Amino acid sequence: MKRLESFLAHSLVVFATMFALYPLLWVVGLAFSPGGLSSDAGVWPLPSVPSAVNVHTLVSENVHFWRQLANSVVVSLATATLAIVLALPASYALARFSFLGAKAGLRAMLWTQMFPGVASAIPLYVILDRLRLLDSRGGLVLVYATTAIPFALLQLKGAFETIPIELEEAAWVDGASRVRTFLTSVLPAARPAVAVTFLFAFMSAWNEFILAATLLSRESAFTLPVVLQRFVGEHAAQWGVFAAGALVVSLPVVALFYVAQKSLVAGLTAGGVKG
Repeated sequence: MKRLESFLAHSLVVFATMFALYPLLWVVGLAFSPGGLSSDAGVWPLPSVPSAVNVHTLVSENVHFWRQLANSVVVSLATATLAIVLALPASYALARFSFLGAKAGLRAMLWTQMFPGVASAIPLYVILDRLRLLDSRGGLVLVYATTAIPFALLQLKGAFETIPIELEEAAWVDGASRVRTFLTSVLPAARPAVAVTFLFAFMSAWNEFILAATLLSRESAFTLPVVLQRFVGEHAAQWGVFAAGALVVSLPVVALFYVAQKSLVAGLTAGGVKG
């Protein structure tokens, strides 16, 4: 009976994995098919003779590609870094201190997350226009930070609440100040949560399209999601080049997930149960 249950469980896992990976195989097949996959390709989407012509077209025919790639990297890293730097002290204060306006401020943060980003596109456009930050990396970082900081604050607050206060009290007995205790005792204990929060803030900025397409008009200022959209026109679509670009866009995120996989699992559960 146990062997049957184990066999059924493993079969379910294999089926779920194949079900999740099958659409990705079509993307890979399109990316490495020079003429696109034919309608009679069957259930196996990978081409019989793979070619890198779509990747070459993506990189060589777009003279601004490397600058656009740099835009995405800089904006995403800056957004995630800004969110972590500002959210760390704020989330620690909310987790450890009781002060006037703490609960009201936290509720306000939650309310801001209820509205989709497209609802604020026009006001953000007007604000950046008056600040002369349209078509700039700095303006895009400020826009993305408006959603990344509340998320980071809520995530890190839950993580700090799981860290025992006795850890800090032991440091205070040894004569450490509040700041030194935070840097040497609390922050290392919250490192998994910080890592996963940084990763999700990076991903949200890396994949965002609507605000970037609204606030950017110069081709050299585009981020990669905006670049990919230009391969799908009203009357024609370069699906092979689009799929190649989708793979290029996915690689940095996949690499980050692979490097931070242990911290990802620990960080996702850090704020789940208050100890």
